[in-house]
Amino acid sequence: MSELAEKLTAVERELARRKRADTLARYNAGEKIHKKQLAFHKCPKRNRWVFGGNRSGKTECGAAEAVWIARGNHPYRPNRKNTFGWVVSLTAQVQRDVAQRKILHYLRRDWIADIVMTSGRKDNPETGVIDQIIVKNVFGGTSVIGFKSCDQGRERFQGSSLDYVWFDEEPPKDVYEECLMRVIDRRGDVFGTMTPLKGLTFLYEEIYLNPKNNPEIWYEFMEWADNPFLNADEIAHLERTMDETTLQSRRFGRFCTREGLVYPEFSDETVIEPFPVPPEWFDCISIDPGLKNPLSAHWYAVDYDGNVYVIAEWYRAEADVDAHARAIHEISDKLGWKRDGQGRLSALIDSAAGQRTLASVKSVSELFYERNILVNPRVNKDLFSGIAQVKSYLNRKNGLPNLYVFSSCVNMIREFKGYFWGEGESPVKRGDHAMDELRYYLMTRPKNLPPKREQSEICKDKDRLIRRLKRR
Repeated sequence: MSELAEKLTAVERELARRKRADTLARYNAGEKIHKKQLAFHKCPKRNRWVFGGNRSGKTECGAAEAVWIARGNHPYRPNRKNTFGWVVSLTAQVQRDVAQRKILHYLRRDWIADIVMTSGRKDNPETGVIDQIIVKNVFGGTSVIGFKSCDQGRERFQGSSLDYVWFDEEPPKDVYEECLMRVIDRRGDVFGTMTPLKGLTFLYEEIYLNPKNNPEIWYEFMEWADNPFLNADEIAHLERTMDETTLQSRRFGRFCTREGLVYPEFSDETVIEPFPVPPEWFDCISIDPGLKNPLSAHWYAVDYDGNVYVIAEWYRAEADVDAHARAIHEISDKLGWKRDGQGRLSALIDSAAGQRTLASVKSVSELFYERNILVNPRVNKDLFSGIAQVKSYLNRKNGLPNLYVFSSCVNMIREFKGYFWGEGESPVKRGDHAMDELRYYLMTRPKNLPPKREQSEICKDKDRLIRRLKRR
């Protein structure tokens, strides 16, 4: 073999070795990535969260994201030079065993300029605890991946300006808030990957419910079925060993309490973006009244196939009937909502609105009537049959009409997500105003009953004979 051929062979071997070592390139090429991980990487928001079950692939995408940012070669987002970021774990031991191991898995050794150890030897970093990894970036400089653990306390998270923070599992609230301060100067990113095992924590309130409707917040759920690399037999075995609440968290990555959600059937697929609704779909307005408590009103439309759409909402506390009526008329005008010949609206309302109190000569129903909103208080308020009716509309497997909620109806969406059973057999009476008037409306909808069977001639003769005997 000639000297040139030997050199070419050596180059090919080195290239093949580097390709095998470049697990990040193989991940992005589709060997390990799945579509929900890809959605996370492509999302342009600055506060992103993956709520994932165990082994759903959530930690993989967090580690890959951090390495891409450090290298400056993120394939889906704008890149920065010489970045500085933190990887935050619950404890130093968890850091070593999980996040640190994943970072080293995706970080090729020839990309590492130096390693600073908290404990252990840097020639064998997998067995120790890393303080910082100095990464060679594609711009010719270096980036820093720093490691922190929540058990160090909030004070150890002060002072630095960061390009990003990756939370591997849910941090304490004070650590989370301190890290938000760290990314302000550089308009950096915060992203987290976690299995929600602690119940309804501050992240449930701040990220999942997103009460302030922060446009920079994004999240998704990952479950075992999203990861095509998991063994089906292993999944089936794990399912058999878990109760329903544990399964909801560890498989689906959902926030749960021991009492459980009233409507676990509700999902992000139920929420759709608004579209121009044909006026012939307009059906009814439903109202749950409140003065100090919020008044909840929603506008419902039904398509030709019987699918129900919640297309607009008014949700306001501590306002009088004048303010509520004015808002309901304004929203109806924007929608082009149907009115009677005298310009009046029709709506369903809680039957309690028909009651007069010692403090008022007129009922709430009468006050709305005077403001050209003809409310009908004859609604079916049976709680359990109403909940069953809502579930039937959310459950797409039983042939009943579907229920879709426009993303602009943020308060109804929030209530769906936070509507839990109490210790007894009733839901917790908190934040349920939209849930109440949704039940009132759906209980007025016709049920999908089987078609009436055609009587035989013998049966018809029998009925005629019975009617004659009754007349005698």
